[in-house]
Amino acid sequence: MKTESPSRLSCVIRLPDNFRVADVLAFHGRDPLALAERVDGDSLQKGLSWGGRPACLTMRFARGQVSVELAVDGATTTDAEGLARQVARMLGLTQGVEEFEQAFHAHPQLGGLIAQRPGLRVALAATPFEALTWAITGQQISLGAAISIRRKLIQACGLRHSGGLGCHPDAKRLTMLSEADLRQAGFSQAKAQTLILLCREVMANRLPLDAWTIGLPAAEIQDRLLRLRGVGPWTVNYALLRGFGWLDGSLHGDVAVRRKLQQLLAAPDRLSEAFVQHWLAEFAPWRALVAAHLWAMTPSPG
Repeated sequence: MKTESPSRLSCVIRLPDNFRVADVLAFHGRDPLALAERVDGDSLQKGLSWGGRPACLTMRFARGQVSVELAVDGATTTDAEGLARQVARMLGLTQGVEEFEQAFHAHPQLGGLIAQRPGLRVALAATPFEALTWAITGQQISLGAAISIRRKLIQACGLRHSGGLGCHPDAKRLTMLSEADLRQAGFSQAKAQTLILLCREVMANRLPLDAWTIGLPAAEIQDRLLRLRGVGPWTVNYALLRGFGWLDGSLHGDVAVRRKLQQLLAAPDRLSEAFVQHWLAEFAPWRALVAAHLWAMTPSPG
């Protein structure tokens, strides 16, 4: 059987002087088995679906820039500008973190976190659909369990680039899996049904996720997603952050955010969601970026 030669797109993107390469590599290198993402030194390779075809996205970081190459199995539309926009969003380059840091560098609690990690940005998934899928997968389970289920999902979809990496499926590919297939991959019945419903809505263009990256109608996205059975505020706000780069979602329901804020405030008892929601409200429209700084805190001993 003849194999089509890969199509290649490339671009070079300039990076801010304080760009935190290690944060990007850590986010994409969470799977110890490296099924769909491979980190090697200062480079990242990520398997993804590009126009329905398996593709490998390579980023090579150097001082002040990143060289990007996308190798797609088979013919594809040449869109280097689209690739540059997608990578810039993935790297958080569209996030106005400088304004945030200027506004809160002297804050009595948050100022210290900003000083420890200047230039901190939120690394994004390759697409909003991937972010939503991950958010649903990770509902109320540990990070390790979510990574394992995600790996099984990618394996079940069977999309693999010629270079060897598994590729996270798009909605069309994921619709090929039945509820039983998703249960076999480790999803609960409720989560499996939510994923199937999500794919159906995306395929019917009632959830135009990619189009929403332009203009980012956050209120409309929240409203549409919250109509899906099995999708709640945490899932929506996390997906808005990791899929679109929206920095004002209130992640007060996130267990790690509540635990790290308790550590930051030296509070003797666990903090309620209501308390954390009230505390985060001061930082609008940057509440999700505050959550990212809390995530990045070094855990206290014990």
